[in-house]
Amino acid sequence: MAKSKTVFFCQNCGAQSPKWVGKCASCGEWNSYVEELVESSEKNSKIWTDRDAKAIPNRPVKIKEVQSEKSERIDTHDIELNRVLGGGIVAGSLVLIGGEPGIGKSTLFLQMALMMNDQKILYVSGEESPQQIKMRAERMLPLSSDNCYLLAETSVSQIFQQVHQVEPDILIVDSIQTLYSAKIESSAGSVSQVRECTVELLQFAKSTGVPVFLIGHITKEGTIAGPKVLEHMVDTVLQFEGDRHLSYRILRTIKNRFGSTSEIGIYEMLGTGMRQVTNPSEILISNKDNALSGVSIGASIEGNRPLLIETQALVSTSAYGTPQRSTTGYDAKRLNMLLAVLEKRGGLRLGNQDVFLNIAGGLKIDDPALDLSICVAVVSSHEDQVVSSDICFAGEVGLGGEVRAVNRIENRISEAEKLGFSEIYISTVNKKGLDFSKYKIKIHLVSNIVEVFKQLSS
Repeated sequence: MAKSKTVFFCQNCGAQSPKWVGKCASCGEWNSYVEELVESSEKNSKIWTDRDAKAIPNRPVKIKEVQSEKSERIDTHDIELNRVLGGGIVAGSLVLIGGEPGIGKSTLFLQMALMMNDQKILYVSGEESPQQIKMRAERMLPLSSDNCYLLAETSVSQIFQQVHQVEPDILIVDSIQTLYSAKIESSAGSVSQVRECTVELLQFAKSTGVPVFLIGHITKEGTIAGPKVLEHMVDTVLQFEGDRHLSYRILRTIKNRFGSTSEIGIYEMLGTGMRQVTNPSEILISNKDNALSGVSIGASIEGNRPLLIETQALVSTSAYGTPQRSTTGYDAKRLNMLLAVLEKRGGLRLGNQDVFLNIAGGLKIDDPALDLSICVAVVSSHEDQVVSSDICFAGEVGLGGEVRAVNRIENRISEAEKLGFSEIYISTVNKKGLDFSKYKIKIHLVSNIVEVFKQLSS
């Protein structure tokens, strides 16, 4: 009989200690250690394939002797998902997807499994029965697939036995917190169980070349549940974001060993599944019948994708002694800095004014190129002057009131021209190397915010 013992694990970084400690020596977190029951000797478990038993021990090789393998990525038949993965699924990769409950993680990857008719996919669920998954899949018709297999199981050893029989091309696990391994005697979802199950799935993916998708829960702080080492073990970490009260969802790349780490994919959650939003400006720019003050359009970049974003500002006289500064989707400290610049360099008196700022569409933007658009929206609301909906802005505002250059200005101008804007305001520094002849949109070069306001009022 195996001898058991108790060990304390840090829920943040996965470090272990023979006794409880208040502060983790590895990551510095307080009160993060929990007690778990483990075994000192491993149980024999069935391996998933015979090739591991016959594997030749690794030996060091020179980097020049390593043969480069150019394997094609697997197409998911989803443009947005392909984008965040870096062009498709890499063979043998381990992908972790996190998001709030009910945000649509399971729906998105069940939809992917139904769309990929050319791949044999095993969808393992530890939370739902095959009948419940079938009910959800029926809403996504006419999406259908003869190569999508369902398995309701939480034991890792049982999953590997079924994998050995089915031999899938892609494995989807929903969710990693529900799995348990016979090697660990703690409950499912504990730090040691999540780490052990992920290690076994990682070894399976790397030895067989089968891509594995792990759907994970998140904590109340918004981070993926389990030890932080979980994110270091996987190849790609995706975060599914969105407001429950809005239908749009954003799939954001947090980590990617095979592509860019700043890509986003945008979806609309419908009753029939996730609809790909190939033109994000349709959700970021509202269609208004009447022109309103306090609204301007900014040209932003998220990853490799240019976005035209509507910024809304409301400036009103404060009814109390201390004026309010409230933002949605934007950094409040940067807004305070821009208001100070407008008051010092632009001559506006905002010290007794409430200022509210909103980024339309539910996005969270930290691109400094939106500074000029935000300043214009604030002035527009303060002066109650409407800014034409055919004008957009792309520029960073410095503390001296100067309009600074932003990167990838050609992409921003091209996107504005494609969406029908007639004018765009950019920094004079951006004119170097810019070919004005290939654009039909009128480009205004400005050096400071006062110059922008004068041109808009003329």
